[in-house]
Amino acid sequence: MTYQSTLAEPPMLRLRPALQGAIAILPLCLAVLPWGILAGSMAIQSGLTAAEGLGMSAIVFAGASQLVAMGMIKTGAGLLAILVSTFFVTAQHFLYGLRLRECIAPLPLRWRILLAFLLTDELFALTGNQGPARFNRWYALGAGLAFYVCWFFATLLGVLAASSVSNLDSYGLDFSIAATFIAIVVPMIRNLPVLACVLTALGLSIGLHYYQVPGALIITTIAAMVVGLLSSRERA
Repeated sequence: MTYQSTLAEPPMLRLRPALQGAIAILPLCLAVLPWGILAGSMAIQSGLTAAEGLGMSAIVFAGASQLVAMGMIKTGAGLLAILVSTFFVTAQHFLYGLRLRECIAPLPLRWRILLAFLLTDELFALTGNQGPARFNRWYALGAGLAFYVCWFFATLLGVLAASSVSNLDSYGLDFSIAATFIAIVVPMIRNLPVLACVLTALGLSIGLHYYQVPGALIITTIAAMVVGLLSSRERA
C-alpha cells in the first residue's frame, strides 16, 4: 500500500494507531510533568513574560535546550553563546533523523515537517527501533501530539506556579530531567557502542561538573558521540 492510497483509509484505521501512540507515551508524559513545570517557572524567573514562556514551549518544544537557554538568559549570556549551546544540546536529533530517515522519507512533505517538529527523545524512544515495515505515521503522530500537549500544559502549570509558589526550585523538580533520560536511555543499551557512549557521557558529566569546567555539556556531548562512533567502527 502506498502512502498516497492511505489517504483513503477509513478514519478508524487512522484513529486507532494514533490512540495507541498516545497511550504508549503516557508514562513518559507523566515523568516529564515536573520538568515542564520547572521550565515554565524558569521562564518567569529569567525575565520572560507568561506569553513568552508559553510561546517558547509551543514553538521550540525542546525541554533541555529551553532550560539551557533560559539559564543562560538569566545569567546575561549573549545570543551567539545561547545559540551554540542549544545547538549542541539538541545535536542528537540529527542522529534521530538519520535513524528514522527510511521510515519518514517516503511520506509527503507536510508529514515530514510535522513529524520532524514533534520528534523528541521520548518519541524516538517509542519509534526508533521500528523499521519501514513496522513504522506507522498515525502512531507516531498520536504519540507526538500527546507529548506536545502534555509539555505545553506542564509549562503552563509552571508559569502559574512561579507567581504563587515561592522557592519552586527547592522542590527538586530538576531531578525529573535525569529520571526521564534514565528511563529512556537504559532500555536502549543493547550493544557495546551504546554502552561505551553512555558510560563516557556519565563519567565526563560527573567529572567536568565537579571541577566546574566551562562548556562541560558541549564537551561531554561531543566526546560521548565520538566514543560511540569509534566503538561502532571497531565492532564492524
